[in-house]
This record gives sequence, C-alpha cells and structure tokens, in this order.
Amino acid sequence: MKKALLISISFICFLGCNEQPKERTPLTIAPFVNLDTLAINDWWNRQDNPILDLKISRDSVVAFGLYTVSNETLKLSAQLYPLYPEESRLVRLEIEVNGKWKEIKTQEVNDLGWSALFRIEGWDDTKNYNYRLRHGENSLFKGLIRKDPKDKKEIVIAALSCNSNKDRGLRENYVRNINHQDPDLIFFAGDQSYDHTEHTAAWLKFGLQFKETFRNRPCITIPDDHDIGQGNLWGENGKVSNAEGSSDGGYTYHPEYIKMVERCQTAHLPDPYDPTPVEQGIGVYYTNLILGGIDFAILEDRKFKSGPKGKIPQQGPRPDHIRNPEYDPESIDLEGLTLLGDRQLHFLQDWGQKNPNTLKVVLSQTGFCGGAHIHGQKENRLHADLDSNGWPQSGRNKALELIKRANAIHIAGDQHLATVIKHGIHEFRDGPWAFIVPAIVNDYYSRWWWPENEKAGANPNTNTTLPWTGDYLDGFNNKISMYAYANPESHSNGGGYGLIRLNTTSKEVTFECWPRYVDVSLPDAQQFEGWPMTISME
Repeated sequence: MKKALLISISFICFLGCNEQPKERTPLTIAPFVNLDTLAINDWWNRQDNPILDLKISRDSVVAFGLYTVSNETLKLSAQLYPLYPEESRLVRLEIEVNGKWKEIKTQEVNDLGWSALFRIEGWDDTKNYNYRLRHGENSLFKGLIRKDPKDKKEIVIAALSCNSNKDRGLRENYVRNINHQDPDLIFFAGDQSYDHTEHTAAWLKFGLQFKETFRNRPCITIPDDHDIGQGNLWGENGKVSNAEGSSDGGYTYHPEYIKMVERCQTAHLPDPYDPTPVEQGIGVYYTNLILGGIDFAILEDRKFKSGPKGKIPQQGPRPDHIRNPEYDPESIDLEGLTLLGDRQLHFLQDWGQKNPNTLKVVLSQTGFCGGAHIHGQKENRLHADLDSNGWPQSGRNKALELIKRANAIHIAGDQHLATVIKHGIHEFRDGPWAFIVPAIVNDYYSRWWWPENEKAGANPNTNTTLPWTGDYLDGFNNKISMYAYANPESHSNGGGYGLIRLNTTSKEVTFECWPRYVDVSLPDAQQFEGWPMTISME
C-alpha cells in the first residue's frame, strides 16, 4: 500500500515537473535591441538578474505611483511590473469619497516601461484624498493625494540625487528620516537609476527603495545622464551622439529608449511649458509647479547643452576634462555654445516675471559652477570639468541672471558633493544662492572641495569650522563664494540628503543637510558641519 502511494505521488510529480511552460507571444516588440532586455519582449524567458526579481506574484504587479498637483490639475503615473501577454493592460484609479471607493479613470499601460498616466483637470486641492491604483482583481497600490499646503507658513522640501547601484539594498534610513520630517514635497534630482541599459528594472528597484517616501506626498523626479544610459550628457537638442563618452553632444541610445525613461520619470509633472519635441522626437518636460504658495521652475540642464568635443581646444586626455591650469578660460567660452538653450531661457524669463510676491525655487540636475576640485580619487585633481554647468560661461551667466531676477534659489544634485554656494555673475555674491545636495550613496565616486593652496578665500564663512570657505574662482573663472561643503571624510562618507525649509511669511530659507546614517528622530542628531544655514530672500 505504501509502495503504491509512493508510485502515485512520483507519477503526479513527474507530470507537474515536466509540464511545458505556457507558450506566449509578446504583444509589443521593442524598437530597440540590447536595451531594457529584462523587461521587454519575452521578458519572462530572462534569467535571474542582480537588480530585481521581475517575476513577482500577480497580486503585486502595481509597483508604485507618483503624482503632482498644480493649478488644480492632478497628474499621476502608475508604475507596473512587466505584464504577461494574456494579462489586462488596463490600470484603474480610485479615490475614497465619504468612506467608499470610487473609480474615476482607467488608463492603458504602455508595454515599453510599463507605466500609465492619469491626468485630471479641476482637481479639488483643498482636501486630502486617499487613492489607490488597481490592476486585475487583487493588485493595488494605496496612497494619499495631499491638499495644497497653502495655509502653512513653512513649506518643506526633501531633495535627493545619485542612487548608486553599488549599494542595491533598501533605503530604510532615508525612508524613516524623511517620513519623520514629513516634507510637503520630495525632489529626486537625477540618477535614480545607474543600470544604464536596464532602466525599467532599475526604476522599479528605485520605487521599491523609496516608495514609502512618496506614497503620501507629491514627488518630482527628473532624469539625469545615468538614467538615460550615459556617463555624461550634453543633449545638444536631441541629436545622435557618435563619440565615446558622448562628448560630441547628443544621445547614445535609441530615441524610443530615451522617451521611455522620460515618460516613466516625468509624465506626472505639470504639463511642459512648450511641449515641442527636440530632434529624434525626444520630448521635453521643463515646466513649473506651484505648491503651498511656492513657485518651482523645473529645468532640463542637459537637454540643450553643447558637447565640448570638436568645438573647443582640448586641454587634457578627455574632451570634457581640463587638466591645464594655465589655459585661457575665454578660449572655451565661444559664440554659438549653449547651456540651457533659448527655449528654457525664454521660459525662465517668463516664469521670473510672474507671481512676483511668491518665493521661487529652481530645480535642476546640477550646479552652475565648478564646485569640486578632486574627482573620484584623491590623486585625480581636475582644473575644470565641462560636465558641470559652469561651462559655457556665457550660458551660465545668462541662466544665473534670470534666476537672480526671479529672486529664486537653486536646488540640484549630481555632484556627489553637498555644497552651499552664493554665485557671482559680475561681482562676488551678486548672483543667487545654490544648494547642491549630497549623493544618496557616496561610496564609489566621491568629489572633494579642496583648494590646491589649502587656504580660505576672502570673506570666509565665520559660522563654521570648515577651513576652505570664502570667495574663489572656479576652473572657468566663474566667481563663487563657498559657504559649506561636505567632503567624503564627513559622516556617512558625505552621503545623505537635503532638506529645504521655506518660510512664506519671513521670506527666509533654511538649508539642512542630513547624513545618511543619522537618525533624525533622536534629540542629538547632527547635520553635516556647516549646516543648517538660513538666508533671507528679501
């Protein structure tokens, strides 16, 4: 009897274990090859990967949502895991009204990137609304669409960038700290993904790491160079790049891949100021968002910027690195070179003239100067880095003039080095304030502020023990006044995030800079040396 039972079990096991996998045909074939291979075409046939398991339970396919509300328009992106051909491509948005869930819109998921956008005009921004994104019967993601905090005297922004894949763990410290501080808005300034050719898997990983920070608050995400698969990006109006390192300007990878990345990361932002695509049909997303009485301009630092290769005299082994401290900075500030481009300069001018009595903030990928001396390793001192927005200098000054005219501050990331700088345009300190926030993970490519003569500049910041503050010329002869910096010898290897507090009554702004491994809920929690810093916008 026991033997017969064992034979029956073995026979059943044989049938189950040898069942052929279901035949499936992709509904969409990607127009690109060797890109996003883990999440496109017959993705279910891919081997396990180090980024993320994409073959998840079907009641978990709705990964996360991202939203903004501005001018009574809700824009919300639903991000899903890859779907099998036989599964529905519809995702539903529901909100809770008087204790009952009400479906308000259905959208189709795009098989390239697996996202869907909801756009609803006439949104009531005076109330909080619970929402949920649903797929099928059981998969859902819940969150809170907050009312506009226009009744608050202080609006708080958390700002982060550079989410390196050298550490693929979760981001528990960031989630705990940010939710404890409860900002009104969270801003990811770029490089959410470092897996250059596998954006969807890396983007889903980013969501797994950070979704508890933006589940219940509006979020701005903008892609930078690593997100679209390049070590550096000089977008040059969307042209094709053919040079190693992309220093000739333009995009290395297929335009549909670029469009997919931007769709997943920016579709939930307010409508673009001017939606006209650039070359190759690549879209734009530069725009503004009004929240809590603060007017935010969201820029695309890289999309229109000229590439250096073949346009300026090369001053080192790479077209984008200047090693020669004796070169003439004017020799590379040539007519015809572009930074933000005419379209964005027009936007900045228009934006700066509107809402003159509101506090204004410019959000972008990187800073408008060369704010670091050493790159990657202590022995790698660069005189100037053409990847920074310190070049071309004329374009930098045009941008800063408009930011200053708008009486705005500038918040960005990218540099893996937290700094607070007061820009100079014609004279020291006649430009806007800028806070470059630290890298989320800063253990693999660090930068240092470290003047070669190891001396403070004129007019040093006397409110800190940092030795190298004051007035300096960067490698492009731009005038900058350094007020604070967090080198990699600092707590958490200089990794962390920024918190910006904007007081709409006093017109004061406080910059905070928190190390990654500090628990902000503890009474003795300390920021990086040099922070907090409060400035007046009057």
